[in-house]
Amino acid sequence: MDKSIVQLVDELPSDNITVKVLKALDYVAPGQWDNLVGFDNTVRAITGETDANVIKRIRDRADSIYLDPQNGYQAAIKLYQIIDKADAAMGTAALANKVSEKISFLSFLGNITPKADVTQTIDLVLKIAVEIIAFCKINGIPQPNPQEFANTLANNYQNASLMRMAALVCIDGILPLGPDFLIKIQEVIGGATANDAIAQNPVFQAVNSSLPGNSPADKVGFLSQAFNSVQGWMNNLVAKTGITPQSIANGLSSFVQIADDNLDFVAAFLDQTTNYFEHTGIQTVARSIILQAHTLVKAEIAEEAKKPQKQDTASATKSKSDTPTQYDVNSTVEVWDEEDEEWYKATIQKIKDDQFFINYVGYGSSSDEWVGEDAIRIRALESSDDNGFAVGQKVKCWDEENEEWYSATIEEIRGQQYFVHYQGYDSSYDEWLDLAEIR
Repeated sequence: MDKSIVQLVDELPSDNITVKVLKALDYVAPGQWDNLVGFDNTVRAITGETDANVIKRIRDRADSIYLDPQNGYQAAIKLYQIIDKADAAMGTAALANKVSEKISFLSFLGNITPKADVTQTIDLVLKIAVEIIAFCKINGIPQPNPQEFANTLANNYQNASLMRMAALVCIDGILPLGPDFLIKIQEVIGGATANDAIAQNPVFQAVNSSLPGNSPADKVGFLSQAFNSVQGWMNNLVAKTGITPQSIANGLSSFVQIADDNLDFVAAFLDQTTNYFEHTGIQTVARSIILQAHTLVKAEIAEEAKKPQKQDTASATKSKSDTPTQYDVNSTVEVWDEEDEEWYKATIQKIKDDQFFINYVGYGSSSDEWVGEDAIRIRALESSDDNGFAVGQKVKCWDEENEEWYSATIEEIRGQQYFVHYQGYDSSYDEWLDLAEIR
């Protein structure tokens, strides 16, 4: 099962080599990128919303928007992920090639490893193509349109999107190929053997099915068109910022030991250890979806406010415990332990937005902790079956493919089988599960 956009943003690292690299390149696109991680935190930062109920509605709507196959968001994320995974493999090839050039007894490796400039050129051009295709999918443009992308890049690109393109120029352009990288790229893609070199490239093969065109020549033609459309913007970025291989290296030197004569090694190292396209790509998609979801939710709230309220005594005297959160201080709940893969009985001590401070029954206060709403449930034992499950109950379901537990609600029970609806997913993912697959 593919991960939801909420999961993808929740799992973004707050600090690793990718994050360090992007922070080191902030001077190229100053103030454009904040490493927003955690979905609810991202919603707050982008929309300014602080109401927990509104944020929850945005979160739920965002998941349904992301999973709707008519939107191109999932396809865009897959492209960002594929290009980074293939890129890592090419980084290994480039590094092996540099060793073969400097250590004579490994010179035979040069026969099977692409020359570094060719490798880096193909890598960069393919990333440009992926960015154009992903941009069109995110914005609902039916076919990849390099010119429309170039216009947006020059006038409206910002935040994680602009940081991604700036990093592309630095990490995949200037650092491995030098200050005249644009000339080198033009020479490679305009060379007589360009079609064969690109068609045999593993990164090209990984994204081949997503590139427009009916033949390898058509697809290579699109790559050339893609590069030509952004060449002017890249040249202007270099001229405006004055970035050089040395200035990039200086920025990276806080966490990578660099000498002026091994910048190509550094570039190959970054190929293997960073996934800045995927990281910022998830942030770009999340921003687009959150803004869309926020607009829809605010419109819904405005419509709800216009509807006349029923003067029902029972509803007018509802207590706080009847609110959708269904949890109160001193309520007895069950809390999911990810490590033990079990539910433990606990008591809610404090509530703050969608976070709950709990005390485990039978344990001392040293085990008290804050948990999210996804990790707690109330179990209606009086209506449970012989296995302790009931319709409407929250459960955790094991996904063998992703080796991960997902939250779901039981919709129907038939003997030892349970029909579940996954939280944050549309009904197309609903399925029957055996007793052994749920907790």
